[in-house]
Parts: sequence; structure tokens; C-alpha cells
Amino acid sequence: MVALTRVLVVNAGSSSLKLRLLGTDDAVLLAHDIAAHHGVFDASELRTAVDRVADEVDAVGHRVVHGGARFGGAVLVDTSTEYAIRELADLAPLHQPESLAGIAAVRSALPDTPTVACFDTAFFATLPAAAATYPVPSEWRERLGVRRFGFHGLSHSYAGRRAAHLLGCPAAQLRVVTCHLGAGASLAAVRDGMPVDTTMGFTPLEGLMMATRSGTVDPGLVTWLVRHAGVDVDEVADALEHRSGLMALAGTSDMSEALAAADRDEAPAVLAIEVYLHRLRAGVASMASAMNGLDAVVFTGGVGESSAAIRSGAAAGLGFLGVELDERANAAPALDADVTAAGAKVRVLVVAAREDLQIASEVRSLLA
Repeated sequence: MVALTRVLVVNAGSSSLKLRLLGTDDAVLLAHDIAAHHGVFDASELRTAVDRVADEVDAVGHRVVHGGARFGGAVLVDTSTEYAIRELADLAPLHQPESLAGIAAVRSALPDTPTVACFDTAFFATLPAAAATYPVPSEWRERLGVRRFGFHGLSHSYAGRRAAHLLGCPAAQLRVVTCHLGAGASLAAVRDGMPVDTTMGFTPLEGLMMATRSGTVDPGLVTWLVRHAGVDVDEVADALEHRSGLMALAGTSDMSEALAAADRDEAPAVLAIEVYLHRLRAGVASMASAMNGLDAVVFTGGVGESSAAIRSGAAAGLGFLGVELDERANAAPALDADVTAAGAKVRVLVVAAREDLQIASEVRSLLA
């Protein structure tokens, strides 16, 4: 019975809300995207879309970015769950409030339908202590629960499994770096099907340069801005979340626009792409070191799937690891494609981000 469940997947991201109804065979019966600005979407548009398919939905699965230490897997949504998710909003301000808004809007339309929260952090709940631990005072770690959580876990989990399928090799025999590159961006080192490291940490702000997020900056910069430059803490937080990354360097949060400007040799955009690729290459190398080697690199997410230039630029600095692209295949790949150069040691794949399939799978497993 559970295998026949039709699942409505609600994926609230920082740049859009994606609504997908997956049939019993995972065929997409409804695909509706709602634009979001700073994570805020039109709840009435969501409600209207849900009303159209209400009679076809057996269960609902919501992507929730931050599950903290409490949620190590998917859970049924009730008042207690919503309260716990709300308590974590300060740690994922671009996402958590909109996940809650999505949950409220859909529950009002489908009050009697089982609703499940699936967490981006859950995939990383078993990170080795060496990767999950910050070297900070024990009071912070023990009383406040400070640790590295990791994010985009739903995407990384799916991409790792899909890569194993495409390579015809059991996941338990692979060392894979999954690159989720979109408005938000992160890497994961997946060894034997399990994550052993990732670039995001306590919040989704750590790690790679992103569309509007800075990625990792020196903590001393933050304290200096507050103590000596007179910048308010809230202003620092807003700037690092909403006015940094590509937006700060290239003047746009859209990667395709930044690349076009760089092609025109506009200096700010050229620098932006150089910084983006510098951090991306360094991150992939770091993930490979956590696995003592590398068998495959997987590009996924909006930028990872659509930007041949970013894939090519990343690979250009990773030849020492055995990464080499077939530039013709890379220029126009089909999704879920192998774009590895002949004879290269490390396989390079382009995989469609299908968090909807991962969420539907977790919903069905929980209901079972």
C-alpha cells in the first residue's frame, strides 16, 4: 500500500518553491514553481495549485533545511514538530520560515493528509566527529549544541545514489564528491554511500561562495566589523546572507548573467567567477582528501547542471586528482550524463537534482 502512495513534494528554497506531485511510479503528475524573493513566496498561489490536485494526494513531503540535533530523519508533522522547526529559524533564515509557511498553507488545504518533514541536515547526522566538531569551548558544544550540521543533504543523498547507478557500481565501493551548485552551494564527500565531510556547517552560510551568501569568511572579520567599524550585528547578518557572494562581486546573483559579463571582460564579473572557481576547486580537493582519494565528481543543482563553463573551470584546476572533462560532451550534456574525458582516472557526471524523488522515498519509508 505504501509503495502506491502518491506524494506531493513541497520544496521551499531560497529562490523558489517547487511543487511536485509524484505518482505511484514516481512520474511527475504536477510540476509548479513559484518564484521567491529572499525566500518569500506567494502562499495563495501555492494554495491554489494544491487545491487543483487535492483529490490525488495520498501524502505530503516538505523539504526543511535545518533539523538541528533533534531530527536525524523524516518525521510526521504535528504541533511539536512545527515548534521545533520554528526554534531553528535563526540558523537558516533564508529557508526555515518559508518551509513553515509552506507547511501551514498545504495543511490548510489538506488537513487530513499525512504530512512529513524531510530534513536537509539528516543525511549528515552521522558525520564523523572529526568532520562535525568545531574546536570551540566545550560549553558551546555541550550546552548550546554547536557543531557542523551540513545542508543540501536531500540533494547530496540522491546524487550519490544516482551516480552509483549510472556508474554501474555499488555505492559501498565508491568515493564521490557531490557538488550541489545552485543559489546555495555545497559539497559533500560520500564514501561507501555515507557522508564523511561537507562544506556547510552550523548554518548554510559556511563553505562555498554562493549567489547572495558569502560562504566562509574569517570570524575575526565579523567581530572587527561589530567592534571597530560600528556595523550593527543585524546588518552584518543581512549582508552576509543577502548582499554577498556573486551579488557583491558581480552585481548580480544570476550565474548566467555573471558569466556573460565575464565573457565581455567586465572586471567585477571576471573576479567573481575567479573567486567562485577558486573556492570550488579547493573544496573538491578538500573533500577528496577526507576520503583518501576520489572515484567520481557529480555536478548537480541549477548551476551544476546548466553551466558548462563552471564545470570546465572547476575541472581545469583538478587535473592533479585525475579529473578531466570531455569538453564536447560537457558543452551540451544530457542530464544524468557522463562527461569524462577518455582515459581519465576520475569519472565526471552531470546529474539532475531530484530532491523530490528523495523526499518521496523518505515519506514512503516513514509511512511504512
